[in-house]
Amino acid sequence: MTGRNTARVLVLGAALIIILSVAIVGISMVRRGLSARDHPSWIEAFVTRQVRGMAVPTKAKGVKNPIPNTPSNMEEAKAHWADHCAICHDNNGSGNTTIGQNLYPKAPDMRLPATQNMSDGELYYTIENGVRLTGMPAWGQAEENDQDSWRLVRFIRHLPQMTAEEEEEMKRMNPKTREELEEEIQEEQFLNPSHAQRKNHRPTHQNH
Repeated sequence: MTGRNTARVLVLGAALIIILSVAIVGISMVRRGLSARDHPSWIEAFVTRQVRGMAVPTKAKGVKNPIPNTPSNMEEAKAHWADHCAICHDNNGSGNTTIGQNLYPKAPDMRLPATQNMSDGELYYTIENGVRLTGMPAWGQAEENDQDSWRLVRFIRHLPQMTAEEEEEMKRMNPKTREELEEEIQEEQFLNPSHAQRKNHRPTHQNH
């Protein structure tokens, strides 16, 4: 068998596997419904990983992170992650949040090999372009080389080594809910009643 024929057989075999996998996934969905509460079956997870791997251009996979691993870059990445990413992925990357665990598929634990074994280029490409048919949006901006996304790649590499102190620090950087803001205001009014009273009785300006 010639090299060309061998390659053709391999391509056809891969296509057949994908077609069969999609068919199995379709049958599974018909039987179980389309609830986002379920965990994806192993075949769905396998197909998703393979498709995601193929979706990243070969050139992008080999790109190295141009952002140096400095304390200042890590601090910026932590703040960015806490403000933009933690709502789904949690501060520690576990994905153990209300939104993260109610997506389909669930937000992954990014500390595990499935994420950590991805190349820097794959992580960057995923951040910039998102993942279709999941809750992962495309965060890419107009810039060809988004430094914020590269900093996040540095932070993702750091997730397996995160400390409890770092998690506590990041909690203070997470966006506040309306209930949390109201609780802070009530606490301030209780601790500093004179200050709160001055804020509530500021003179109003009349338009003439």
